[in-house]
Amino acid sequence: MSQKNLDNQYRFRSVTVGFRMSPQESRMLNEKVKLSGLTKQDYLLHCIENRNYTIDGRSTRVYKELCKKLKYFEDVLYQTKELEKLSLDELELFEYVLQIVVAIRAKKRAQIIVVQEPRQ
Repeated sequence: MSQKNLDNQYRFRSVTVGFRMSPQESRMLNEKVKLSGLTKQDYLLHCIENRNYTIDGRSTRVYKELCKKLKYFEDVLYQTKELEKLSLDELELFEYVLQIVVAIRAKKRAQIIVVQEPRQ
C-alpha cells in the first residue's frame, strides 16, 4: 500500500475535485500553469487561497515556455500591429507573460500576486 501524502499543514488530501471547463478556459489554465512552473494542483490551490507564489526565472522549463510565448506574441503583434485585434484571453495571457518578464528582469525570481477579479 502506498504511503499517505500530507500537505504543509499535515492534512491528508483524500478528496478529488473535478469540474468542467470550456476548451478556451482549459487552454488558458494550461498556459498559466506552464508559465508558473508549478503543478496544476499547486497553481489552483494558490489561486483559490489567494496565496502569492514565486516563479523561478532560472528554471529551464519556465524559461523555454516564456521564450515560446514571447515569440508567439511577437509574431501576432507583427502581423496585426494592433492590440485591439487580440482576444481577451490572449490579452490576459500577454499581460501575465509581461508581468513575469518584468519581475524576473528585476531579480531572478518573479513574485506573482494573486488577485481575484470578476471576469466578464
